[in-house]
Amino acid sequence: MEAQTNKRVAVFFAEGMEEIEGLTVVDILYRAGIPCDMVAITPELTVVSSHNVTLVCHRSIYDVDFDFASYDMLVLPGGLPGTTHLAACTPLCDALKEFAALKKNLAAICAAPSILAELGLLQGRIATANPGFQQILAQQGAQVVTAAVAHDGTIITSQGMATALDFALEIVRTYLDEEAVQKVRTSVVDMRAL
Repeated sequence: MEAQTNKRVAVFFAEGMEEIEGLTVVDILYRAGIPCDMVAITPELTVVSSHNVTLVCHRSIYDVDFDFASYDMLVLPGGLPGTTHLAACTPLCDALKEFAALKKNLAAICAAPSILAELGLLQGRIATANPGFQQILAQQGAQVVTAAVAHDGTIITSQGMATALDFALEIVRTYLDEEAVQKVRTSVVDMRAL
């Protein structure tokens, strides 16, 4: 697919992550023409998901030439223990805080919005997460909503695997127009677009 924007997105993959939440974003961004990298948070490029699916990433966060500055958005899939591994990745958490300070885009789904909350990045923001993690968001000052996707400024959050398509399309909406979103919806036979 020809690139429709010069902005680039990094989707972070951790052992035990929910594969649908990561791969749906990668697939939809590819269809929309938004450059995207699958980034392992381990030195190895191979990551095994929570459902024992082996995934091969494009890059590692530990590549010597890896540069967070080359990305416009960082995306965190959820799942357990994937979310726990993402939260324990110091270079990633440092980058999340820096992106927030620079008003660059962040997105997280399922349990992963709890990482943003615990870093203090959701205070006063409208956000959502897997229902089992919404209390963490509230405790850290987020205005929790039960919507499938919440988009507040530069931060997108979503509830989980069943909302992954809507989550990915909201990322598309961030970079392209509504026509592009509808085109992708139709291409994946999302009945709401027909």
